[in-house]
Amino acid sequence: MNTITSKDGTTIGFETVGEGLPLVIVGGALNDRHAAETQAGLLAAANFSVITYDRRGRGDSGDTPPYAVEREVEDLEALVEEAGGTAFALGHSSGAVLALEAATATPGITKLVLYEPPFIVDDSRPPLPDDYVQHLDELVADGHRDQAVEYFMTVGVGVPAEAIASMKDSPFWPSLEAIAHTLSYDGRIMGDNMAGKPLPSDRWSTVTSPVLVIDGGASPPSLRNAVEALVDVLPNARRQTLEGQTHDVDPTVLTPVLVEFLTS
Repeated sequence: MNTITSKDGTTIGFETVGEGLPLVIVGGALNDRHAAETQAGLLAAANFSVITYDRRGRGDSGDTPPYAVEREVEDLEALVEEAGGTAFALGHSSGAVLALEAATATPGITKLVLYEPPFIVDDSRPPLPDDYVQHLDELVADGHRDQAVEYFMTVGVGVPAEAIASMKDSPFWPSLEAIAHTLSYDGRIMGDNMAGKPLPSDRWSTVTSPVLVIDGGASPPSLRNAVEALVDVLPNARRQTLEGQTHDVDPTVLTPVLVEFLTS
């Protein structure tokens, strides 16, 4: 594990595997750098130099207050500089939206792959409550980290309430509670784009580098519709569907798609 210092002085922990074309993997909510280890290893074997990192507030990274999305963009900018000034970016879920935001400010991101950014653009699923981010912050501030994770899972993701009990008994649940304070960070990254309304037509119009937006053929309609909506508003994007895949995509299925796009 190595570290860099972001613009505001925050330490960001990261790992690099492989040699070749530089690529930064940006994880989604409740993920630290270890969540992408399998994907990073497969890409390293395909001649990429892959950076996985702990987003601020997670793992070996610091968390200088107050939080702002712009600080996470600066973290990603610093990693691109560490990679030599230019790099590809692969973002999953809300991490895809963070990567997209970074691309508006970082010309060094030369190609983007975005897997199922979880926008809510229509009535295919309920929109998030107006106080979603505020409620997450309040639960964590009151010491109810378990309730914050449960609220995210049920209201944010749509996991059935009856499934939460078994999840709480699983060995990974404490690791989720440990970074529950970052759930509101992802909510802020998503902004008002989970309200069941069309995406803004000009929000990412400056992202002219090639973008591949991917959805799983077995994912819910809301995620698949979000992918199509994003492709429609980006200047240089195309969509690809991985049949049989869900939001929890199989790295062995995703890797050849990444390699083809990033090396073409």
